[in-house]
Order: sequence, then C-alpha cells, then structure tokens
Amino acid sequence: MFRLPDLILLFCVVLVCLYWLNAQRVKELVLAAAKKHCESMGVQLLDDSVVLRRLWLRRDSLGNMRLWRSFHFEFSSTGDERYKGSVDVLGKRIQDLRLDPHRVP
Repeated sequence: MFRLPDLILLFCVVLVCLYWLNAQRVKELVLAAAKKHCESMGVQLLDDSVVLRRLWLRRDSLGNMRLWRSFHFEFSSTGDERYKGSVDVLGKRIQDLRLDPHRVP
C-alpha cells in the first residue's frame, strides 16, 4: 500500500497546505484591520496590500506557543508621500497596529 516515505511526504504536503490556508486568513484579517485603522485616521492605505516581514514563535498570555507575524504596509496622508505602517499578530489576534509619524493635511 503506502510506504513510510510516501506517508511522510503526504504529511508534509498537508502541513504546508494547512499553514498556507491559515496564513491567508491572517493576512485578510490584517488587511481589513489596516484599512479600518487608516480610514479612522483619515489616511489612505496604498496598494491595498500588506506584506509579511517577520515570522517567529512566541508564547501568548496563557503560555501557549503561537506564530507571531509582523506585516508592513504603506499609507499616505496627502497623496504625495508614502509612509510606513505595521501590524503585529500573535496567533490570530492583532497585538499592535502602528503608523509612522506623518504630515496631517
């Protein structure tokens, strides 16, 4: 039937697929939060995207290991200049959302 190397390969493929699906859900969550925050601050989210910059394992408040991700994005307050923002996520919870200092129109 199946040999051990085949089962290990299948297991690895399934793990990669599950990670990718989870990563897509987290990225959608971060993009929605960045859009909402930019709207509330009166600035424009540029390129309608967020980019994963860092990935690490960290413990949550209960001591469980979770994936910590840091996403970056760009925004503009005047339409002429680009500023940077970032969102930190632990598991599926947003920990921090920051905008760099920017010119207020």
